[in-house]
Amino acid sequence: MLNIEGLAINYGYISALRDVSMEVNAGEIVTLIGGNGAGKTTTLMSISNLVSKAKGSVTFKGVDISRLAPNKIVRMGISHVPEGRKIFPALSVHENLIAGTVGNPSLSSDRIDELLDFSFTLFPRLKERVKQHGGSLSGGEQQMLAIARGLMMDPDLIMLDEPSLGLAPILVEEIFKMIVEIRKTGKTILLIEQNAAMALAIADRGYVLETGNVVLQGTGKELLNDPAVKKAYLGY
Repeated sequence: MLNIEGLAINYGYISALRDVSMEVNAGEIVTLIGGNGAGKTTTLMSISNLVSKAKGSVTFKGVDISRLAPNKIVRMGISHVPEGRKIFPALSVHENLIAGTVGNPSLSSDRIDELLDFSFTLFPRLKERVKQHGGSLSGGEQQMLAIARGLMMDPDLIMLDEPSLGLAPILVEEIFKMIVEIRKTGKTILLIEQNAAMALAIADRGYVLETGNVVLQGTGKELLNDPAVKKAYLGY
């Protein structure tokens, strides 16, 4: 579904990504792990074309999207849930969710209702708070809202950037369970996570980024059992 070839991104004189290549197949959960500054968020931003590419290409469903405008990339079926949630605090939960449908103008009102029902089934707390302003929600609830909003455009691929960041352990487990449930609906997921153990446990495949380079790749199970990954990212 998604293919990245030889991607390089520079921020001035700083090389953020160097010759990165990876792929995401339809129906997979693929995770990117790595320390701060490894290039994980930059990779997602380059897919959405929010940063300029020095070289390389990004292909989605057989179409080169390397130079497409970000809004056109969204309309092709890629939803990007950024780090830090970025919900609209002054809008209600319902309004935030409806805002997510802007990315897919072909959605019918019936399909929007179905997507709302799915969001509320996935995250019952959002239904309880449907009229509350987004800014009044807890951090965990805001993360649920950000993910649900990303699903409201009915994407083929949803990219999640650090969905567990700053959440209590019990909420982290809940978010990961929801990611697995989302995949069961046929969605493809590209996941960035610093909680490497949990990310690899649910991932079909993973890539390890270090200082802008892919240094390891394999199935989630292979990487969980890799001595270098254990030492650097799993703490044992």
